[in-house]
Amino acid sequence: MMNSILMALTGGALIGLAASLMLILNGRVTGISGIVNGFIGDVRKDLWRGAFILGLLIGGLALGALQPDMFVNTSGRSVGVVLIAGLIVGFGTVMGSGCTSGHGVCGIARFSVRSLVATATFMVIGMLTATLFNALVGG
Repeated sequence: MMNSILMALTGGALIGLAASLMLILNGRVTGISGIVNGFIGDVRKDLWRGAFILGLLIGGLALGALQPDMFVNTSGRSVGVVLIAGLIVGFGTVMGSGCTSGHGVCGIARFSVRSLVATATFMVIGMLTATLFNALVGG
């Protein structure tokens, strides 16, 4: 099994490659929240969005089947808490006009000041929220 540093480097390189290919081949920034939001709005208009989302789901399911130990919940949180947290993140991506993939991966790579500010805001608010949640609920 790969060590954690090699896994992180490999994952980062693959994310960068995928984001670059999306921009080169499709002319679009790989902002997951924007892709999902656009797909929900008009499914027939952009079928590539559905294919992209399906690819993410199939990739996750395949990895789960091949490496189930990578999906062990080590947070100690229930599935319900994790689902609520995911919904809150989804709401935040709408409020922040994007997510960490669009702003953090693609926007910063394009030297966008707006994306740098958005990513810094995401990280600071995320740390504060986790700290507050753990203080109130325990963790």
